Amino acid sequence: MNTPPSSEISEDEILAAVDLGSNSFHLVVARFQHGAPRVIDRMKETVRLAAGLKNDGMLDAEHRQRALNCLARFGQRIASIDSRRVRAVATNTVRRLTAPDAFLKEAGTTLGHPIEVVSGREEARLIYLGVVHSLPISHQRRLVIDIGGGSTEFIIGQQRQPLHAESVQVGCVASSLRFFPGGKITNKRWLRAKEEIGMLLQQFAEEYRETGWRECYGSSGTAKAIETAAIGMQLCENSIDRHAIHGLREAILQAGHVDHFDFKGISAERRPVFAGGVIILESAFESLGIEHMYAIDTAMREGMLWDQIGRAEGSDPRRASIASLARRHGVDESQSTRVAASAQQLARIVDGNWKLGEDGMEWLDWAAQVHEIGLSIAHSQHHRHAGYILRNADMPGFSRDEQRLLAVIVACHRRKPDKTLLHTLPVRYQLFARRIIALLRLAVLFCRARRPETLPDLHLHVDGSQVQLQLPTDWLDQHPLSNADLQVERSQIRELGLQLDLQSVRWVAADDG
Repeated sequence: MNTPPSSEISEDEILAAVDLGSNSFHLVVARFQHGAPRVIDRMKETVRLAAGLKNDGMLDAEHRQRALNCLARFGQRIASIDSRRVRAVATNTVRRLTAPDAFLKEAGTTLGHPIEVVSGREEARLIYLGVVHSLPISHQRRLVIDIGGGSTEFIIGQQRQPLHAESVQVGCVASSLRFFPGGKITNKRWLRAKEEIGMLLQQFAEEYRETGWRECYGSSGTAKAIETAAIGMQLCENSIDRHAIHGLREAILQAGHVDHFDFKGISAERRPVFAGGVIILESAFESLGIEHMYAIDTAMREGMLWDQIGRAEGSDPRRASIASLARRHGVDESQSTRVAASAQQLARIVDGNWKLGEDGMEWLDWAAQVHEIGLSIAHSQHHRHAGYILRNADMPGFSRDEQRLLAVIVACHRRKPDKTLLHTLPVRYQLFARRIIALLRLAVLFCRARRPETLPDLHLHVDGSQVQLQLPTDWLDQHPLSNADLQVERSQIRELGLQLDLQSVRWVAADDG
């Protein structure tokens, strides 16, 4: 099990963020000093993963190997860093793979750290986090646009809080390959590309215009390359505007082919995808009514560093996501609190053997808070309804694997656990999930009366997959429903690979002499 740390980050501790983008892979290494990450090393390689995505959703051998070679180099650089302080994230191209788990397993082994896949909106949140920390403090709303290799993210935020976040399936690599095959660029192809991209942006353009913003920023390499080219052609001075975009478009059309590009400051590896970036930005300027955009270097990788710091300092966005979901579905807060307290009490008893630690306590609390959200749909099979909601909800802060883990835990908290769901999880999560599910199931069982009631004077001992639960005979006699539920649980918990030994014991008071 590998989740971001909850313990405080020490002064001078080293952090690392690995960003598996659709165009480039990035590694940022930073030292934590005075409450902020101070970058001490950067690595970037143009892997162009999006170019290797085939129509059947598989990754071709060349780009797969290119990715692994890059990750091996990154892995050597971060080998000595505490694994709790390393976060690796994959984005659009890996999201689109037909079988991402196989690639992620090999890639994670090569890097030496598990790799998470984040949703488009979570990617947008991390981008905004990285950008806003590099800007002067302002109370005005800001628009941030990040043109990646496979997708483009649009975020409106105020101070450090994203207000709107959208991810659109167009990026500089994918768009260049689709709209300008063979590198040939014509006016007809350009107009077709702008029309299609514009239609995608219209889904949220009106809402963004109504919200408004004071300043617009373009993050990452594409925006910086466009700014560099525009300044080199003397189309602008310190910000990209419509005149600069139009000038670049005319220069690209006049060149007619990517091999004929001769833009000052644009590298040979950037040229094949440059036109795709420009057409996306031109469409964004027109659809959203942008007048000026400032290009900045910070992006998702810096946001990942700040996210690590936030989680360690108690401002984990996942907690807010859980609370919001519980409110939205009208969860009985008193009951979820009782279940959480009981589950964590049981976890503390077995922690010496199962070693769930702070992560285990956090996940038990999260699962308890949302284990009944499915009741908003129906009581029948509400655990399955809850699992569906958790798999598909927009949950800022959670990676896709973390969201899937939470969904499986909740979906298995009652009735016969579904073993097939457990097997959908990455291997590193499976043992952790089984143990969290077992504790949550027992807590729900003990709290079935839905009233304030302390746990009985029980003894709980675990040894690997063996779970021994001793309960007072008189308590079992006074709680016939709980007794019956526990008898059923003995058979159902086997689906988790656990063996429950239930014993009725008459406690004998010690002789005071």
